[in-house]
Amino acid sequence: MQSRKAVSPVISTVILVAVAITVAVAVAYWMGGIAGQYTRFEKVEVQSGVCIKDGTDPYFWNITLKLKNSGTATSTLIGCFVNDIEVTNYTATDRQVGEAVTSMADTFTIESGDAQYIHIYIDYCNYGKLSPGTTVNIKIHSAGGMDYIKLIELV
Repeated sequence: MQSRKAVSPVISTVILVAVAITVAVAVAYWMGGIAGQYTRFEKVEVQSGVCIKDGTDPYFWNITLKLKNSGTATSTLIGCFVNDIEVTNYTATDRQVGEAVTSMADTFTIESGDAQYIHIYIDYCNYGKLSPGTTVNIKIHSAGGMDYIKLIELV
């Protein structure tokens, strides 16, 4: 019996510490995965806004916004406002006299990491007789309650 040897206390301590560290790392990755599922968020950035005069009439404008969703969840946009007045027509492809309209659909989604363009067509009549050089406030509202604002100078 005396010729048999057991594992030394130093070796057993090293093995226990290695197992404990391995289990701790595995639990940390598992918890991080669970937390990531419940902490998704939307974050839309207005990357650029360009205004051009629409046609020969100096009082019609076409504003193009490039929107990018840099969040981790799909963003659903549900409203477009010009100077805090909601546009009158969604999914429009051209301007309409006396109104502001947008190419954005009533429910417009942007997947995480994607970028989309929307157009806003403005006639000066409904917005206090707009003129070139005026700055307008374009606000896009999301289903998550966020507002994304861009100030655009009319040319």
